[in-house]
Amino acid sequence: MTAASTIKPGDALPPFVIESVSPDAMRDWSVFLADPNPIHLDVEVVKAKGLGDKRINQGPINVAYMMNMLMAAFPGCRIESMDSRFLDNVYEGDRAVASGEVTAVEGNRVSCDLKLDVDGRGTVNAGTATVLI
Repeated sequence: MTAASTIKPGDALPPFVIESVSPDAMRDWSVFLADPNPIHLDVEVVKAKGLGDKRINQGPINVAYMMNMLMAAFPGCRIESMDSRFLDNVYEGDRAVASGEVTAVEGNRVSCDLKLDVDGRGTVNAGTATVLI
């Protein structure tokens, strides 16, 4: 995407694709986030809790995928506001795609709808953001 003058409501934002959610990244993020929850680190704990048979990605990582999509769509932008709603988990090995659509343009302020989809399960996180470009 380029200058605000060429952006219009309805424009699709280029997707940001995570081919395979990495359990190594979950381990690293557990340190960065000070989040030692074992559902991100130990498959046996996930199984014992009845949550499946794969480690569960941290929510902030899922939000970061959508933020990365915005930053790639609008290089040099500043995210003014963002909200999202968690609808489902993202698991190790999932292919996740962050995407969005422009909903409004006011000067250098661009509002967007955002979503994170996982192959085979649909939207797992959805929200809105406003960026300044």
